[in-house]
Amino acid sequence: MPPSLTLPFLRYHQIPIPSPFHLTRCSATTTTTAAVSQSESTRRKTMDRLAENARLMIVSDLDHTMVDHHDAENLSILRFNALWEANYRDNSLLVFSTGRSPTLYKELRKEKPMLTPDITIMSVGTEITYGNSMVPDDGWVEVLNQNWDRNIVSEEAKKFTELTLQSETEQRPHKISFYVQKDKAEDIMKSLSTRLKERGLDAKIIYSGGMDLDILPQGAGKGQALAYLHKKFKAEGKLPKNTLVCGDSGNDAELFTIPDVYGVMVSNAQEELLQWHAANAKDNPKIIHATERCAAGIIQAIGHFNLGPSTSPRDVMDLSDTKMENFDPAYEVVKFYMFYERWRRGEVQNSELYLANLKSVCCSSGSFVHPTGIEQPLHDCVNSLRTCYGDKQGKQFRVWVDQVLPAQIGSDSWLVQFKKWEQSGEEKQSCVATAVLSSKDVTVAEGLTWVHVHQTWLNGGGQNGQTTWLF
Repeated sequence: MPPSLTLPFLRYHQIPIPSPFHLTRCSATTTTTAAVSQSESTRRKTMDRLAENARLMIVSDLDHTMVDHHDAENLSILRFNALWEANYRDNSLLVFSTGRSPTLYKELRKEKPMLTPDITIMSVGTEITYGNSMVPDDGWVEVLNQNWDRNIVSEEAKKFTELTLQSETEQRPHKISFYVQKDKAEDIMKSLSTRLKERGLDAKIIYSGGMDLDILPQGAGKGQALAYLHKKFKAEGKLPKNTLVCGDSGNDAELFTIPDVYGVMVSNAQEELLQWHAANAKDNPKIIHATERCAAGIIQAIGHFNLGPSTSPRDVMDLSDTKMENFDPAYEVVKFYMFYERWRRGEVQNSELYLANLKSVCCSSGSFVHPTGIEQPLHDCVNSLRTCYGDKQGKQFRVWVDQVLPAQIGSDSWLVQFKKWEQSGEEKQSCVATAVLSSKDVTVAEGLTWVHVHQTWLNGGGQNGQTTWLF
């Protein structure tokens, strides 16, 4: 059984540029100035929410790195989620760098409890997008258009019968993807590279996952995409203080070559990446091979390199022992919904003391607006928990929060915006939430008071949850 929260709400408990690449546009490019402006505006919005240079930028692969497909309960990624939202979201940058196309990336988001990244790098570093709306970086498109001819690549690749074209969704403007048997990959890569050079193309061929072969422009790849981002940030004086790259396969190797980054190969890293490391970076103290799988290995690396807090709130049995120097509304939100999950899973004791403690951090006149629009006192919401203790026991029920962003709106009050998700079996529900928290008449040791919570269904996410969605 996961660790429980011991009296978690006692009052002594603590609570939170223009692109530097001035290149001539390829004739095939039809991007308009307006679109470029939208791309740049969205990127600036992503950066401008940070008061200073990002404390940490994590650049992580997804499949078998951030996402463990062998973890049925998704505990590893949920541990990372809680750590990130409680300690890093408001001052750091989260970047997902995946070989998946936008189509398959969005499918994965539906399947797994993934956070929303600030930046998404897809299709093996050939597509960079920003924000929730995933606005593409058109400057990166211009870079990749240089000396790239997709038709020539297709013509030459078709001559190799050992190559099997991947699905249409994985064929992108700057990426052509195939399957190939492991024992034939090396010879085909050498021969194909020679043929492309003879046609005047210096393309990049990447083999990963024991079966995937991707052909990209020479200037593309996960590492080059990260270098491009670093250059943009540096030009604006906003280079992150630290960058941690995380991967498990061959198409992640480039990430570890970027100067001054920390790197972690998760314990389940594939042979191709370990061989690359042994040949190229075995003496680099900034790169480690974790002893933990997937997201747990990322957490391990944060602690190993002393990049910031590395204890996930999900790993703390008694959060009342946490020592805080200042009020921390993001931590308060994460803690609240962890207790809610454990209460419904029956992982804490069914005690009136818990509910009394919970009431003590809710304003007596506070209100909660349910996503259906029904408003009720916060204390009534706490009372309603009596009827649902353990109702999700033995079930795959999880609760997590995403994009927890607090803003101080007064000398003693904060407005916290976040997304709240619940998953029960295959069914997922979500809402956008706004909470007002107050430090009036309480100490840091006592924690913040919940004054108001307002929730709205996210993309119709609560069609079936009007009776089971309590908080």
